[in-house]
Amino acid sequence: MVTYKGTIGILTGGGDVPGLNPAIRAVTIRAIGEGYRVIGIRRGWAGLVDMIPDKDADNSINFQVLDDDTVNQSVRTGGTLLHSSRTRPSHLPREAMPRHLEDEYSEDISDVTPAILKNLEHLGIDYLIPIGGDDTLSYGYRLHTEGVEVVAIPKTMDNDVPGTDYCIGFGTCVSRTIELTNALRSTAGSHERILVIEVFGRYAGFTALLPTMAGAADRCVIPEHEFDIENLTRLLVRDRDRNPSRYSVVLVSEGATTAGERSYEGEATDQYGHRRLGGIGDQVAAQISDLSARYNNGSRVNVTSQRLGYMVRSGAPDALDSVAPMAFGNLALDLVLEGTSGRLVGINEGVYGDVPLDVVHGPHKIVDVEKYYNTERLRPNYAEFDGNPLLLS
Repeated sequence: MVTYKGTIGILTGGGDVPGLNPAIRAVTIRAIGEGYRVIGIRRGWAGLVDMIPDKDADNSINFQVLDDDTVNQSVRTGGTLLHSSRTRPSHLPREAMPRHLEDEYSEDISDVTPAILKNLEHLGIDYLIPIGGDDTLSYGYRLHTEGVEVVAIPKTMDNDVPGTDYCIGFGTCVSRTIELTNALRSTAGSHERILVIEVFGRYAGFTALLPTMAGAADRCVIPEHEFDIENLTRLLVRDRDRNPSRYSVVLVSEGATTAGERSYEGEATDQYGHRRLGGIGDQVAAQISDLSARYNNGSRVNVTSQRLGYMVRSGAPDALDSVAPMAFGNLALDLVLEGTSGRLVGINEGVYGDVPLDVVHGPHKIVDVEKYYNTERLRPNYAEFDGNPLLLS
């Protein structure tokens, strides 16, 4: 009979990004080498919500025991082998309640944390490693306050989790945005258009700022600064005039605003209270088209709008999202072996380390507008790089 030093649970929550599988692999390979058993909880927190704590129940869709072969096959692929969800156990709506819990939890919105704790005990999990953004990790912190040993790993394309310079998925998002924007230039140039590209970024504009800084776009608008559409139009028409191919490009964060209101696809919210953002790119493109004649000698400029969407979060991870998740996984195991919990691993001032997990309840990490963004020219500041962090966050 195999004996283990303990059992480590790992899960991925929220949106998928490239780099999750390398993190899962790093945790699993290192943990098994140290004598631990590793259980992968499937579909984020949903796996623990739906699990039936009975040895005879079929919970194959809720968790799986991980081994070297399983994680080695997935390391070069995008997404997450454990699957994901946006389930929030502390605010579970009635329609998401599994049948075996309906009698115990009958409110429209219920906190099923007692059931989660019971299932973690049933699995024999000694340490839990959630990988996610501030929503997923905020519930991880809740479990820590309930006595669960938690070490967390930050993940989000927006790179806005506080307490770390870098989140898994951000590198590939920036790389993919640069690649796709450059590919779209051929159409913009062929038709002498202004190209408006909507990118991710609910609260933070890093995914628009860094590609623009790298030369992918002429201008960018970010959530941290309410922009003036007249000024943007004037700048883009001028950029187009100065371009020998007669086109210009702007990256628009999905959370950007022109009049204090964000653009949403509908009224529905997820379990964390977020409405789905989207459509600001189309709105900006239409307004630029209407205003362009004012700055183009009376002639309207054709405008193309393109939303990159899931193209930047799909596919294999880039180099940064292959290496950093490996380091994060090993940092998490270092803490487990030390017997330390309630921590968030990450990078601070360019150095790997960890911070208290309660940092996830702090303000979102956002672009320092005064330092990194020119609000008149609607583009990054290109001066005074000395001493700044690699990714300006």
